[in-house]
Order: sequence, then C-alpha cells, then structure tokens
Amino acid sequence: MTTSFSLSREAGRYKVLRSGEMASSGEQALRFQVRFRKVIKSNTVERYSDPAIEASVARIEAVAHLMDDLFAVPGTKIRVGLDSIIGLVPVVGDLISQAISSYIIWEARQLGVSRFTMGRMIANSAIDTVVGIVPFAGDAFDVAFRANRKNLTLLKGHLAKHGHVRRSGAGVGPVIDVTARRVA
Repeated sequence: MTTSFSLSREAGRYKVLRSGEMASSGEQALRFQVRFRKVIKSNTVERYSDPAIEASVARIEAVAHLMDDLFAVPGTKIRVGLDSIIGLVPVVGDLISQAISSYIIWEARQLGVSRFTMGRMIANSAIDTVVGIVPFAGDAFDVAFRANRKNLTLLKGHLAKHGHVRRSGAGVGPVIDVTARRVA
C-alpha cells in the first residue's frame, strides 16, 4: 500500500498536505511516500522451538562467521575469514577449508534438512572449493562467494519454513518505509 503526502514547514511548524495540495508561499514542502510492508530487520531476535536447535544454529553461525567474515580489511567494507586466508595455501588450504565447512553441512543434516536443501549446500561448498583451488582468482572468489554464509541462510530458511522459528523484537510487523525528496 502506497500513500503520498507532503510535509509543509512554516515558521518551525509542520503540517501535512494531502496529495494534490500545494504549499503556500514562504513554506518549504517536503514530499514523501509512505509504504507499509512487512519487514524482518536484522535486530530481530530469532528463537527456535527447541533449545537443541538453537544451540546447533549458534554453532553453525559461529563457524560461518569464523570462515567467512572474521576480519575487516582496513579502509574498506570488505570482510574476510579464515576460508580466504587458509585458501592462500595452494590446494591443501582449500581442502582444509572444505573440511571445516563440511561441519555446517553435517550439522544441517542432523537438523533434518531436506535433500534438496542439502544438495544446494553441498553445491555451494563444492563450488567454493573447486574455484578456490585456482591460484589468485580463486582467492578473490573466496572473498566474494561466502559459501558458509549462503549455507547458513539456506539452513535458516529451511527451519523457518518448517515452523521452528519464532521471531520477536522491534523489527517484526508493519514498518513505515519513507522516501523523501525536497521540493522547494
């Protein structure tokens, strides 16, 4: 649902103008659209129906963070993890990274992930390993691809789809999304 409004400012006071109304002279008008949509923000707390599932997801999140975005590259927004660093050692480093990443797949299997989701997780990990073996280009690919984060997202999607997630917090429910443009 989208509704257009204008916000008019005169002598420090604001008034709402309906769609089609114009601000009088001396007023600055700020037009914006308000859209209501259902959003789940990042500060939402995810609770799981079973404490064992919650503990398992916490372990998987820790491994994914360790492997994909443990360190920030100074002066950039790029984050790298042990997967990128270990992958600098040709072939052996990528195989070690694959062995560590396979823990996420094993843990997901213990949680009862479907065969289709399991196949996607194995494919993500295999692509990361095979391309990562290529010197230099594979290392850059490791930084960009983030197979462990993708696998974590697949797992969380599976758990949410099968009713294991209960969300609570400020980020659940209708949210006002505003885009503003100065008119005057």
